[in-house]
Amino acid sequence: MILLPNSTDGARVSNAERREWEQQPLCGEEIVPVIYYSVLLGLGLPVNILTAVALSRLAVRTKKSSYWYLLALTASDILTQVIIIFMGFILQMAILAREGPHAFIHAVNVLQFATNHASIWVTVLLTADRYVALCHPLHYRMLSYPERTRKIIAAVFGTALATGIPFYWWLDIWHDSQPPTTVDKVLKWVHCFTMYFIPCSIFLATNSVIVCKLKWGKRVDGHRRRMGKTIAMLMAVTTIFTVLWAPRTCVILFHLYTGSTSKDQRLHVALNLANMIAMLNTTVNFFFYCFVSKTFRRTAGEVIRSCSPFCTGHGQPPNNGGFLHSALKPQGLLESVSL
Repeated sequence: MILLPNSTDGARVSNAERREWEQQPLCGEEIVPVIYYSVLLGLGLPVNILTAVALSRLAVRTKKSSYWYLLALTASDILTQVIIIFMGFILQMAILAREGPHAFIHAVNVLQFATNHASIWVTVLLTADRYVALCHPLHYRMLSYPERTRKIIAAVFGTALATGIPFYWWLDIWHDSQPPTTVDKVLKWVHCFTMYFIPCSIFLATNSVIVCKLKWGKRVDGHRRRMGKTIAMLMAVTTIFTVLWAPRTCVILFHLYTGSTSKDQRLHVALNLANMIAMLNTTVNFFFYCFVSKTFRRTAGEVIRSCSPFCTGHGQPPNNGGFLHSALKPQGLLESVSL
């Protein structure tokens, strides 16, 4: 969850302090994040919408569960960009000048946590789906099908919304003037475990098992080569998350026990940078999909051509079976788990 600069806990910050802080003009350290998030939103939102349309076509066309998980991950990235980047930073910090109804601010706080929980746990589901498909292919064919996948995704989003509610009482980390209470410490530790430590432990365990099975299993060289890009996909998605969210997790724990952003300007800058780095995770997947999957590149090209007024009649695939056959077999990926 990207921490709102004005989600103030009224019990911890007086009304006079709130008014004084809200009346302060944006300084250079706040203008830079606003510009950064505006650029990130302007570039990332169209890219994620294109990704969602392309993945929805592939999910319907191929009936593969992996595409539904990727589509859910993209949807959570879109929600993150709208709720956190636009509503949390651009709208409240720049447009509303950090003023807003108390209930609205805390409601946005809850939605921010919910979208982040949905994003990370959909990634966990995707990792588990790839693990079962690669290590237990027979069970995967019996257990994984679109109807069940959609129900699981819906349950994850519902659970994410429910788990975001307790964070209504999240202490404002930007200008807190007193030491955190027990509730503050519990919420921050729960947040770090559910958003980082537990998911990263699952990523490490599943990736290690996959590597060991491929290294020591009785696999022919050709099959091992065909699985290479699938392994790269699995590890890159999880590694990108681990690397981009590590600074933010460290800053939160450091702030919890050693400092205050209202008293230590360096901690304030570090938190800004950590949040900016974490938000990159919402935009990089499109480019990685394009790099790994020929099928995704082709489908994204279809979407672009079908939306272009200069490409009338060229956005639809041919009626013969050659294109469909090639679309179901991405370059160098397993059929059951590929992009």
